[in-house]
Amino acid sequence: MLKRGFILFVIISLTGCWSYQNRQTPAQKGLLQNKINGMAIMAPPNPFEKNPMPVLKSMGINYVSLQPFAFFNKDQPQIEYGGYLWWGERKEGLIESIQLAKKENLAVLLKPQLWAYNQWVGDLEFDNEKDWLVFEKNYRSYILPMAKLADSMQVELFAVGTEIKLSAIQRPQFWRRLINEIRTVYSGKLVYASNWDSYSLVNFWDALDYVGIDAYFPLTKKKRPTVDQLKEAWQPTIDSMTTFYETWQRPILFTEFGYMSLEGCAYKAWLLEKKKEEARLSEQAQANALQALLEVFGNQVWWAGGFQWKWYADISTVLKEEEVKRDYTPQNKKALKVLKDLYLKE
Repeated sequence: MLKRGFILFVIISLTGCWSYQNRQTPAQKGLLQNKINGMAIMAPPNPFEKNPMPVLKSMGINYVSLQPFAFFNKDQPQIEYGGYLWWGERKEGLIESIQLAKKENLAVLLKPQLWAYNQWVGDLEFDNEKDWLVFEKNYRSYILPMAKLADSMQVELFAVGTEIKLSAIQRPQFWRRLINEIRTVYSGKLVYASNWDSYSLVNFWDALDYVGIDAYFPLTKKKRPTVDQLKEAWQPTIDSMTTFYETWQRPILFTEFGYMSLEGCAYKAWLLEKKKEEARLSEQAQANALQALLEVFGNQVWWAGGFQWKWYADISTVLKEEEVKRDYTPQNKKALKVLKDLYLKE
């Protein structure tokens, strides 16, 4: 009887622990109604089958970001914008996307980005000054027309760059000159989107309107941490960002944030992406991570808000059903309710 009772006790304890880990802590309703509640819309390959903006508006989203990608080669300073691009990345797609957003009274962040098959742009570096100057000339030729397009359509926010880590750290004078030039053709607010691990090394924040951070901070190795555990893990970052804000006096904007619906999603996302097919699904882990981030930062006066990565306008055209289940998107997942609760007024 004693042995049977002990086994029963263990089963009840494990069941209670499992229930606790999977229980959703109620979100702070309407907490973020005065923040930038942004969503990154993935460019569709073809014109929208259905306008995505009304659905986003109904969730409490008030800002969308659009990401036209240009391609670079790690061995050369060239930049290519054109050739094979999905419709949503081309000029006509950007124009229609902006127009549809504005019809729903959604503000827009235009966030041009560089991408390569074989390298992260943050590691891009050249051995000699000549190649750096060619790259910078080509980047200027890519970014200035984007800024002019943004201004012509009264886009509210423009990113001068995204995660170009070594360039931003090593060659700040280029970025200061570029920002000044962009301000001659664009009248809205400016941000640079720094990677989470290098925002404190950038020294031209005073030339911009926001400190931009792609906020993929590793928090905990726990597979399914609770909201409270995640909030505790955020505290050192909150403390350092508070000091950083006091130094620079610029509001901090998360130009990207997000989590895959997988166990372990609140640790090193860039490593999890490489083995996501092996990871266990967990909508609860994703929902908890999003709730913790939004509630912790939503209570900071210096935090302007952020843009969730990511939303697919026509999801069936780009992802298989199994891929959707593991992706960053909150579409048709537990995370969606968390966002609605936090973004919408009570």
